[in-house]
Amino acid sequence: MMFYCGETVKPDGFGLVNVNSVKFMDTGTGYFSPKPRIRDVSLGTNLVGFIRADGNASVMRLNVGADGTVGKLKALDLKKDKIRLIRCGKAGAVLLTYGGRVLSLEKAYVCRPIKKLCNETVIQVACGNHHFMALTNDGKLFTWGQNSSGQLGLGRDESSSPSPQFLKSLCGIPLAQISAGGDHSFALSLSGAVFGWGRNNAGQLGLGHTDDVYSPTCVNNLSQKKTISISCGEEHTATLSKGGTVFTFGSGRFGQLGHNSLQDELQPRVVSELWGLNVSQIACGRHHTLALVKLSNTIYSFGCGEQGQLGNGQRTNQSVPLPVQLPPVASNSHTLERIIAGGNRSFIMSSPQNSEPEPNRRREIVTLGDRMIKRWVTECESNQWRMIKKEIKTVFSSLACINGSFIINGCDRHYQTSTHFSGLDMESVKSAFDRLAEKESALLEVRKVVEKDLLPTLGFTAAGVEALRVFLILPELLRVLDELGHETKLTASYASAVLSLNPGMLGLLENFWSELPETFLKTIVKLFQTSSGKMISEMRYGKQNNMYSPLSTSLQVLQMLYKASCRNQRKLTPGDFIINEINELFDMLYAVQTDITNALWTVDLNALLEKKQHYMKTLKLLISSPCVFTMENKYRLLKFREPLVPFRMELRRTALLEDCFQCLRNASEQALKGWLQVVYCENFEKSDVNKRDFFHNAFKMLLDPESKMFMYNDTKTLIWFPVEPTLELEQYFLFGILCGLALYSNNIVHMPFPLAFFKKLVNVKPTLDDMTEFAPVIGKGLHCILHEYPDDVVDDLEIPFCVHWDGADVELESHKNGQSVTSYNKKEFVEAYVDYAMNKSVEKVFNEFKRGFYKVCDEDVVNFFQPEDLRGVMVGTEEYDWDTFRQNTKYVGQYHERHPTIIAFWEVFEELTQEQKKAFLLFLTGCDRVPVLGMDQVRMTVLERPNFTQNHLPESLTCHSHFMLPPYESKQRLEAKLLEAINHNRGFWIEDA
Repeated sequence: MMFYCGETVKPDGFGLVNVNSVKFMDTGTGYFSPKPRIRDVSLGTNLVGFIRADGNASVMRLNVGADGTVGKLKALDLKKDKIRLIRCGKAGAVLLTYGGRVLSLEKAYVCRPIKKLCNETVIQVACGNHHFMALTNDGKLFTWGQNSSGQLGLGRDESSSPSPQFLKSLCGIPLAQISAGGDHSFALSLSGAVFGWGRNNAGQLGLGHTDDVYSPTCVNNLSQKKTISISCGEEHTATLSKGGTVFTFGSGRFGQLGHNSLQDELQPRVVSELWGLNVSQIACGRHHTLALVKLSNTIYSFGCGEQGQLGNGQRTNQSVPLPVQLPPVASNSHTLERIIAGGNRSFIMSSPQNSEPEPNRRREIVTLGDRMIKRWVTECESNQWRMIKKEIKTVFSSLACINGSFIINGCDRHYQTSTHFSGLDMESVKSAFDRLAEKESALLEVRKVVEKDLLPTLGFTAAGVEALRVFLILPELLRVLDELGHETKLTASYASAVLSLNPGMLGLLENFWSELPETFLKTIVKLFQTSSGKMISEMRYGKQNNMYSPLSTSLQVLQMLYKASCRNQRKLTPGDFIINEINELFDMLYAVQTDITNALWTVDLNALLEKKQHYMKTLKLLISSPCVFTMENKYRLLKFREPLVPFRMELRRTALLEDCFQCLRNASEQALKGWLQVVYCENFEKSDVNKRDFFHNAFKMLLDPESKMFMYNDTKTLIWFPVEPTLELEQYFLFGILCGLALYSNNIVHMPFPLAFFKKLVNVKPTLDDMTEFAPVIGKGLHCILHEYPDDVVDDLEIPFCVHWDGADVELESHKNGQSVTSYNKKEFVEAYVDYAMNKSVEKVFNEFKRGFYKVCDEDVVNFFQPEDLRGVMVGTEEYDWDTFRQNTKYVGQYHERHPTIIAFWEVFEELTQEQKKAFLLFLTGCDRVPVLGMDQVRMTVLERPNFTQNHLPESLTCHSHFMLPPYESKQRLEAKLLEAINHNRGFWIEDA
């Protein structure tokens, strides 16, 4: 049975039944029972279409005359086509056949297929006033018609189009529904994301403004609202959420939003009068709205009622939802199945109770499910193989189909899809590809389609995060292919696709990676770690010059994965990212460098230089991904450089800093990158000195509190740059050069800066923890304000919005307006405090230091290190392992491990205090700290001192860590002479009396 209300149509019954078969209520609602049964109705402004149960279609022109007469109902000549859907606009219509063909209704009631869609299988169509939409089974959305307000979604500069155009901006979004209003359009994804575009004069797009939108834009206020249906009116829109909540927005001048108001709504707002009723359907007419509640067999209407379209017997507007008055037969013996609104009319379709429910008209895109996989695996060798190959192509050539597969269904969690949650069931992804791997022919067909059809389409700019799911799904395919030993270029293509994403989408993908379960993140990491290692191995021999680009992309993705893994402090270790083949590359580079150094006239020097250039180019690629290096290889990279001319500094011991800074002041950038040589000039004689001695003494002088170069913290253990330096800025520039020289020449120096200093060197923002390291009292106080004090305590303290730093109070911007610290601005206060102390207050001084530092060092190489690693490389550690030190000691000449003098030495050494042992390390190496790679890097060689007597002190050659020990006659004498040596002498540096 069909119920009708709204603008008068004569003859009664729309020509579907005899006029005498139409019955009317007092409210003006007519009802009748056409045969055969009507399966679908579409109401346009000037056109109405009907589809009968047998698939035949009829249309009627609604050019209403003065007496209410209309054109006759015309059956369309469709030949053999059976129609599943019809959608009518202002004057035109589109029809959808059961086979997925789209037909256009011409003025003369002639239906013609739309050529551009002939090779597509369309599952949904929609129609606005003058524009049309079509969704295919593989997730492509086409639009055509007028584009006066951007309703086609093709962009601001695109004109109207008479033929369908593929809407690229929604490529990869798995769509569930499309809907068109007067001059605006909507699309709904499988996970409830709502995209709108077109005319927005009344806010009908729900975006919070009234500007027309020319490309699909996500309606963020409907995110995670579990939207399952959208309906569009002339200038308003309604959405329905799972659970029955209705949102409306747009024009409200006729009350069609149901908010008991005639105001427009620019953002989605819940229709409170329908709250809790569990609405099951919504439908928008031109200026009115219907809502069906199946549980109570009730329809609610609101909006324009001037033509009686609200079904309440009145011809007035209604701004709140009220029940439609239907004849008793509707509630006693029929179930309300469907509501249709369009123009100024409303239709209600019902079926007898206990009859078969009407099938769902909305078809969804093809997705990969268990049944499909089972058929592919079990029937791929049967006569169904051709059909299976077609299905594989449909699914795996479509981003939308892949992204619509494997979504989490339990507890509707896929509706929670966001910038940090993909909505994917990764276990089902893994299971699906594991099952496909059981039948190799099916898996290889999938690989072929992915390589040929899917991967080339991955370089896109999509409107929503669901389009990124493919980047989480494909690695599982790559995993099973790798496990079966199928060499593939898909990994490199996948990496290229990742890097082709725009920065915004790339950031969202990193979010998804960071939230992946550890097992699946490891799968992706292993793919790129393995493939990068293979490429490096092949490139060692210089035969694969075409691999530079794929290796570069692979390494960049690996570094992104490392960054993502660090976000949630995953259990992935640095070893999960290390590429061991880099060791071989360094070995080859060292061997080539040795060959070049020792080259004879018989050697092809040009070939050696070409090899070296090749290896260096490969290393430069690797620098983009610090995560793939072990700490040892990072250190090797820092030490390896081109052999240049020496940078020679001739200094007086009595004017060490003065002469040093003068040399640095006059040196060119090229000279500073040479091999450092330090020469002391005394009494017209020149003698080389170990660089460690030079740096030790230079930094000792610079860090002397009397130099006033730095401010010290309360415990006098750490230094920082002063706010108001008493020295000229050039001194900090020269100090930066000196620090750069120390790093460049692989010398550990005493630089007691907090970690914040090393963070700033590699452009990492210091935090409250970093400031607390330097100023524990202030840092702990700020921590209490931020995390421990209750809000009311913070408010009562009335802390001024200012910074106390380096002996001075500095007002922050907010305090200049008289503002104090409150529970609302405490985070802002702490951030401003840290920023002032660590950044703004020292900006000029630090920038001068940094400028000098990078005049020597390559910034790309320094940025290669994490701040903690950089501190270890520059200043060493205090992780002393004296057992390892002893085990690594070598003996030369008459000395050996069981020699009495050696036994006595180690007995004495074991009895030394920790400070005395550190003093011995300084005596031996010129530095009292441990290299970042550990004590294993300190290897002492003990040899007999030449021309010794029992009164001679031990000596050391710090440049080689050689310890020259006389064979003393007793342990007591050895102890006395050793302590005297380490307390008063350090290697070549002889203290003046």
